[in-house]
Amino acid sequence: MDKKSKIFFLVFFLLIVGSVAVTYWRIMVKRDYIISAQQECDPATEPCFVSSCDPESDEECAATPEEERTTYYKTILKNAKNIPPCDPYKNECPTELTCQEGEPECSIEYCDESNVPEGEECNDPEQYAIDNPPEECSCGGEEEGAAEDTTGNGEDVTEPSENENTNSSEEASADEPASDSEEPACDCSQSEEVPAEEAPTLEQ
Repeated sequence: MDKKSKIFFLVFFLLIVGSVAVTYWRIMVKRDYIISAQQECDPATEPCFVSSCDPESDEECAATPEEERTTYYKTILKNAKNIPPCDPYKNECPTELTCQEGEPECSIEYCDESNVPEGEECNDPEQYAIDNPPEECSCGGEEEGAAEDTTGNGEDVTEPSENENTNSSEEASADEPASDSEEPACDCSQSEEVPAEEAPTLEQ
């Protein structure tokens, strides 16, 4: 082997070693690479990726309730060096990755015709809101009507005072244990505002 061939192979070998060293330093030491992760997506307000499993070919999918077989997700692209290290055994890891304000090399990818994977589809938030309207909450309309005359003979129905209601509810709650199956009462504090001068006051 002549001198020129030896120099060529030496340079070629050094280039390979240098390339491997730079790649190792960038990925393993600096962690300078982009990762892609799925996140939960709200189909009522965001164009999400829609993925559904096949119960005929997947036993785990067949055991899953039908309403839980469809997954709505979006994708986050984030530089790994901006993800702080954490210890999963000490519950230090966050459940989802987020993009901080002004963070470079971080973006959220939503579904459209150009990036939808094969076998999946995109969600239409407007159509989803039409197909899944929010449940309405009625606040006291029927209860107030029930307090009116229901005897049919024109007699006035006397409602118990506020103190009596308070005492009876406290006695009932003390005698009967709370049931876990009861649904929480509807919060109407924001829908009905009572002026400060008309608000009832409890006597001490």
